[in-house]
Amino acid sequence: MGGRLKIALLLSPALAVIGVLFAGGLAAAVAQSLGYMPAVGETELSLDAYREVLTGEEFLSSLGLTFYVAGSSTAISTVLAVLAALALRRSSGRISSVVFQLPITIPHLVAAVGIALVVSQTGLGARLAAALGLIGEPADFPALLYDRYSVGIILTYVWKEVPFIALVVLASLRGVAAELEDVARTLGASAWQRFWYVVFPVIAPGVVAASLIVFAFTFGAFEVPYLLGKTYPTILPVMAYNEYRDTDLAARPVAMAINVLVTLVTAAVAAAYLRLAKDLGRG
Repeated sequence: MGGRLKIALLLSPALAVIGVLFAGGLAAAVAQSLGYMPAVGETELSLDAYREVLTGEEFLSSLGLTFYVAGSSTAISTVLAVLAALALRRSSGRISSVVFQLPITIPHLVAAVGIALVVSQTGLGARLAAALGLIGEPADFPALLYDRYSVGIILTYVWKEVPFIALVVLASLRGVAAELEDVARTLGASAWQRFWYVVFPVIAPGVVAASLIVFAFTFGAFEVPYLLGKTYPTILPVMAYNEYRDTDLAARPVAMAINVLVTLVTAAVAAAYLRLAKDLGRG
């Protein structure tokens, strides 16, 4: 008991900061989403903002786009991360550190600017394609920014999240999975059989957990879609920001309602991750 009390006391300053900033901010967002804004004389609670949001065509379009961007980014990142980890698992730790850990240190905002400089119609990719004769001029390069398929946003997330998932997979591949695969190879298993029946069951829990984290992050992220996304429909965090900065305070509950709904989705993903982690602990 004394040890637990000591740990609790040591963690109390950090927990207090988290409680004030996160829990306090969330409580304020919920209150405002219900129309409670005493500063402007609004004290009556209602669900009007949620009705307006959930029945609006703009919200449904933004919700679909947000799921599309988060789901596509997570799926592509997961597949590429597994392939990259399988390709580099026999390499030295220094090579994997450069390939996987370096992109993680770069902020998403900087990554978005870098992607824009490469894939825009006036960027490095367009000029290189024109120089190689693949296209007539840089303006003929496909529009990958501000497009309906959000290619620029997905490319940024893939470039950033592949190393994160790959590090999780690589840790499993260099542990028990490597030993089990050697045994399976000795017993005559083919490359596909070794992957499907030996390697995949070992790395699957880590892959699923990392993918859930990536999905939750990309679903609620703001800066990359704000820089590289189209103006309509926007993803939900950008939509909430646009409503929040409206000079008409009557739009504030709508903005907060969107934020609360985004929080609920990410909380559901976090709950799935915690459940998976609990099951892994039992295993």
